[in-house]
Amino acid sequence: MHKIVCAFMVGMIAMGLIGCEKKKEKMIVLGQNGMTFKKQPKEEAKVRIAVGGMITPKEGVVYYRDLLRYIQDRIGEKIEYVDRESYAEINEMLETGNLEAAFVCSGPYTVGRKKFGLELLVAPQAYGATVYYAYILVAKDSGARSFQDLRGKRFAFTDPLSNTGRLVPVYMLAKMNETPERFFKTTIFTQSHDKSIKAVAQGVVDGAAVDSLIWEYLNATNPEFTSRTRILQRSPAYALPPVVVPRNLDQGLKARLKQAFLNAHLDPQGKQILRKMKIDRFVEIDDRAYDSVRKMQHWLELKNAEK
Repeated sequence: MHKIVCAFMVGMIAMGLIGCEKKKEKMIVLGQNGMTFKKQPKEEAKVRIAVGGMITPKEGVVYYRDLLRYIQDRIGEKIEYVDRESYAEINEMLETGNLEAAFVCSGPYTVGRKKFGLELLVAPQAYGATVYYAYILVAKDSGARSFQDLRGKRFAFTDPLSNTGRLVPVYMLAKMNETPERFFKTTIFTQSHDKSIKAVAQGVVDGAAVDSLIWEYLNATNPEFTSRTRILQRSPAYALPPVVVPRNLDQGLKARLKQAFLNAHLDPQGKQILRKMKIDRFVEIDDRAYDSVRKMQHWLELKNAEK
């Protein structure tokens, strides 16, 4: 029977792979760092923006902080960097007015849109496209040749609301009339795609579902663990994880944030930050781009209702 084995996970905590305990919220007010602001930031104002721990590998966090410092410079208001490792927590903070914006996955966006009217701000364009994929990973020397070969094996998800890190593989299993509980020997939640990659590379699990952009980023910048994995299967394309805002966000602030993101690639400083993040630019995106994610969620809801 499927189980999330915290006893097994204790050993992995020491290796920095996963943790059973929820991390405390970390907030960092971004300082000027010697930069000259185009608009003098208002000391009393704070724009709280969350970057989920799942959205970027650990070494990529510094670039998100650089990006938010850049956005702070352009909008003339202090930005408070909010670090949370659960999409559910980020969505709750957006719903209750404790965040002005967040970088989230496409799965949490569609859930938040349906529940409390979460709105799109912008989305990144990477490698010339606004789509990404779920990669089903195995170790490079694994004998698995198809997703079906992972039956009875250990598997890693990232976050319960993640599109590529959970929804896609669960949908794949449901199409096979299977569930994670029946199909896999055990499953774990790593809380980040880079930790899932590391878990596969080190043999902690036999397979994992990860965000293609994060695998490709690490493979290009630090392939220590990606080089020890193999892409067993690639999903259909999905709209990229967006930057989102609450429905009731001040319209003036929303417009300033949007313009700062959309124009970043036109400025030498912004362009350099985006280049390090492997992002071409930020673009406007239509809500309908996420309909394929909704269809999977809806299909699974109907499937579960039949049980």
